[in-house]
Amino acid sequence: MVGKKQREQSREMRKGRAAVAAAQSGRPRWPAIAGMVVVVGLLIAIVFTIVRAANNGSSAQPTASGPVVAPSGAAGGALVSGKDGAPVKLEVYADYMCPYCGRFERANGAEIARLLGEGTVRQYLYPLAFLDEMSNGTRYSTRAANAAATVYDRAPDQLIAFNSALFAHQPAEGSAGLSDEQIADLARQSGVPSPVVDTFTRHVFEPWVAASTQQAFAAGLQGTPTVKINGTVFEGDLYTVGPLTQAITAAAK
Repeated sequence: MVGKKQREQSREMRKGRAAVAAAQSGRPRWPAIAGMVVVVGLLIAIVFTIVRAANNGSSAQPTASGPVVAPSGAAGGALVSGKDGAPVKLEVYADYMCPYCGRFERANGAEIARLLGEGTVRQYLYPLAFLDEMSNGTRYSTRAANAAATVYDRAPDQLIAFNSALFAHQPAEGSAGLSDEQIADLARQSGVPSPVVDTFTRHVFEPWVAASTQQAFAAGLQGTPTVKINGTVFEGDLYTVGPLTQAITAAAK
């Protein structure tokens, strides 16, 4: 999925082109000079809205007050799962509100879990929160990512199951997202102990989520899901079972 900034830019460009077309058709022709003035004015408006969209995309990255506390065992902004000696490093950048991330997980989650169990892959999961403003003010991306980080910190063996559950019950982009109680229920159903679940609402790792998201985009991340195999971005089909597994298997040889 392309990032929200790119989607906004594309939408504003389409609006601007439509406005230009409307100005040039359906009405009596104006003198050439007057027509050019209108078109130039509309083009200036297009540029303005694109710049505004770009600025909004940047400022929409999450912020959170408090100290940045990393989950125990995290590597930078990543939650790491799998055996130390695994031959393949798999990096997955995802936002829990991103619909394409949900498609990716539903297509590949079971295979990744299998490869983790076999010792073929070591996964670096980056739970991002740049789509907070797409949840009607509830900051769903941040809350879900904080919950995942909390599980990793205190019950790391349940992270993969909980991550899968969040995507299996993923709310629609633009909705309010899951409530804290619904996130907690999914965690318990995934085997996360209740004392761990009870700490979700302390928001301990929200500053870490915000910092990790900002660092990922500052480093050049374009959108989610982004998947890397041994440091190289996977350009194959992310939404069909098979292509990613084949690429990981080939990299392991």
